[in-house]
Amino acid sequence: MRVVIAPDSFSGSLTAPAAAEALAAGWRRHAPADDLDLCPLSDGGQGFVDALAAALPGRLVPVEVTPAVGRPALCVIFVTSDETGQTTAYVESAQACGLDQVPVAERDPGTATSFGLGTLIGAAVQTGATRIVVGIGGVASNDAGAGLLAGLAAALGLELPERLSRGGAALKGLTAEDLPGLNLLRERLAGIEFVAATDSDVVLLGFKGVSALHAKEKGASPELAQELDLALADFARAAVDATAQPQKLVALAGSGAGGGLGFGLFLLGATREPGAALVTEAVGLAERLAGADVVVTGEGLLDWQSLRGKVVTAVAKHALDSAVPTVVVAGQVQVGRRELLSVGVESAYPVARTPAEIQASLADPAGRLADRAERVARTWSPRR
Repeated sequence: MRVVIAPDSFSGSLTAPAAAEALAAGWRRHAPADDLDLCPLSDGGQGFVDALAAALPGRLVPVEVTPAVGRPALCVIFVTSDETGQTTAYVESAQACGLDQVPVAERDPGTATSFGLGTLIGAAVQTGATRIVVGIGGVASNDAGAGLLAGLAAALGLELPERLSRGGAALKGLTAEDLPGLNLLRERLAGIEFVAATDSDVVLLGFKGVSALHAKEKGASPELAQELDLALADFARAAVDATAQPQKLVALAGSGAGGGLGFGLFLLGATREPGAALVTEAVGLAERLAGADVVVTGEGLLDWQSLRGKVVTAVAKHALDSAVPTVVVAGQVQVGRRELLSVGVESAYPVARTPAEIQASLADPAGRLADRAERVARTWSPRR
């Protein structure tokens, strides 16, 4: 039996390669003769650069940046060239301002900044790349990319107001007169194609915006979430006025991705691609599914967000095209069978259901995931 194992990372516990290895280890206990193809993926968040570097020729460039909170961190840019000679640099936001890097007690999306990501993108510009793809997802910041713009400006020898680098809450009251440097930054980058590889299609503002939907998971109270929405609205209004951009930027799908990093990149003229789709194409998932009997994917939490363009849905789409059943093994499963079937997932299996099981899985994530994969293999690869 041929099995493609293509998980995302299990946020906070396992990288995508580690999750793939754990799933494979468990599967082999039951079906050692099965042919397993390990294909770790990313939706633009954690593991974005690793997944691409494992699949494409190129080089890694180390860069030290100041993260959302804490001491300087070492990140890497992946630089590759295609057959036409175009050089692309891939940058991962989760490396520069990742939520998993911030202890729970220190999480504060009002002050967390994306400044370090701007530094990282600035280093990508210095490589001479004519195309820069920024993987967006899993970040601690909620600043509409204001910190990104400030960090990028600083990396290029330009200047934007210091308050842009102090987190989302500091953006309250900004006006277009405060942002004269934005046009200089756009002019400096005019010859570079930017792509925002987002992990979600969330918009920037309002009841369906990033602050309302995602600030809580970054440590915000309901009051702070509302304050952030108002502050981001002030910044967005000031930024589009200062650059004579259309107001519709705030309503574009993905403008709220990564705490609004999508909006910051859209100000630089970026286009958007779903991160999971970009990665699955780069690693050749469709070709690797040819002749497979089943594909096993997974992530830490399978919930409503998983059904909106993340790895699970990207895998299921390709699998449907190849008439291959999709099986999900997730830390927790919070969506029903009807919803899963609607995106092409045949079955989903949780590693943990009860609070006690959740604690046990967090204590030994690889071991518990392998145990669950072994039980799943009994269903999908019966002994003959």
